Amino acid sequence: MKVGECMTRDVRLASPDETLREAARAMADLDAGVLPVGENDRLVGMITDRDIAVRGVGEGKGPDAKIREVMTQDVRYCFEDDDAEDVLENMGEQQVRRMPVLNAEKRLVGIISIGDLAGREEPRRAGEALSEISRPGGAHSQTH
Repeated sequence: MKVGECMTRDVRLASPDETLREAARAMADLDAGVLPVGENDRLVGMITDRDIAVRGVGEGKGPDAKIREVMTQDVRYCFEDDDAEDVLENMGEQQVRRMPVLNAEKRLVGIISIGDLAGREEPRRAGEALSEISRPGGAHSQTH
């Protein structure tokens, strides 16, 4: 199965110049814990509710701080025509629960989560990926 067959297509793109308050409100409205961040028609980062709490509030930033101050800039992504099983494995290796999905022109077309894949791929494989994702530390640790 291809990623494009199981990803979420309705994705809100945040601007790096929006505030943490605006990002938090958007996440609440969408019932989501992550927003892709775009600038000049390109994906430049991701912001999570954890980024807001740990890198924002935890470091003394207020609700009017800009997303660019706390977002993760090293974005892992996949393409809509990638094989879902390969992406699931990559998510485990990279320790990420969600990935933006790009088209061939590198434009954001969706987002894929471990949950999207768990229901469609072999459940054992999804569990293995989640086990890898849940290991302490790693490249996306908030302490880096």
